[in-house]
Amino acid sequence: MPPPVRVTARGADAAHAIAAGLAAAALVILGIYFGSRHLRDFDVALVPYAGASVFAAFGLGYRYAMWLRRPPTGLYWRRSWQLFFAPRHLPANIVRLARLAFDNFLAQKFIGRRAVKRWLAHWCIFWGCVLAAAVTFPLSFGWIHFETAPASLARYQAFVFGVHVFSFRLDSVLAPLVFNVLDVAALLVLTGIFFALWRRGLDRGALAVQQFANDLLPLALLFAVSVTGLFLTASTHLLRGYDFVFLSQLHAVTVIFTLLYLPFGKFFHIFQRPAQLGIAFYKEAGAASGQATCRRCGAPFASALHVGDLKRVESALGIRYATAAGDYQDVCPRCRRLSVALAQDALWRTHGRGPGKGTR
Repeated sequence: MPPPVRVTARGADAAHAIAAGLAAAALVILGIYFGSRHLRDFDVALVPYAGASVFAAFGLGYRYAMWLRRPPTGLYWRRSWQLFFAPRHLPANIVRLARLAFDNFLAQKFIGRRAVKRWLAHWCIFWGCVLAAAVTFPLSFGWIHFETAPASLARYQAFVFGVHVFSFRLDSVLAPLVFNVLDVAALLVLTGIFFALWRRGLDRGALAVQQFANDLLPLALLFAVSVTGLFLTASTHLLRGYDFVFLSQLHAVTVIFTLLYLPFGKFFHIFQRPAQLGIAFYKEAGAASGQATCRRCGAPFASALHVGDLKRVESALGIRYATAAGDYQDVCPRCRRLSVALAQDALWRTHGRGPGKGTR
């Protein structure tokens, strides 16, 4: 049984979250400054992207801190770390975490169990966004830059944090892939959007509950970023640079707006999802802690760990279910339903509407 978790009551949540947001923004600024070798490799043309990234970091830090300040979330968060770093189980937990990360992020099996089209949509969007982020953010921050080789204009050099990593010729097989990697990411995202809209257009369940802000706006933003990025390639290779300046500004607007939207909309679940991996460790520890038994019928109904933590969260929220007869959380769901039915029957009889009394 792990040690008890102290659940703090809500206090100066806003101040705590602002401090967390400022710390996240400061880390991004420091990363840009030192990663670009004191701004030596920083491209001033990418200042809007970098500025939007700093604001997004502040928003993510702020909202994540507010999320963790909620007593249920905070308890799960602290309890998960306690269970993960338990000395006896740490080696097995590391292996378990790697397996969970592969299943949930790389393969996304939890979505594949729901529907094939849903899995295809998430998988394509996920890998398209990961590929785009792996290129866009380092370039915007000055961590990666390319230069023409001094000895040959036909050779390009790639630098990471100012260190020469590799070179390639402009007529090599690698060159088109390097120059068009963002186009590959855009095509992956557009493929995922196609499957997402296909499912949402045919699935009556999805149609009944979907909302524009929560379900369609994120797809619209990803579509705008991907299409305007492909417009730049089309302008360069097919239209001899026609309206390239306008298209580049349009693409910048879509990317910056998406970055600003990142902390406040559905995209925030990208950063919440890793924390939810701790629930697997919590469930395993709960199964090992033994079962809580109902004080009314004596049947097991939940883990003792979960019931105890639930009482702590309720106490932090000011919810009082404990009475002289015991705590309501010590009653199983079946007996709770029976108690409600018995209470309703007693009220019915008290007000003269029992059997033989008739109704008005």
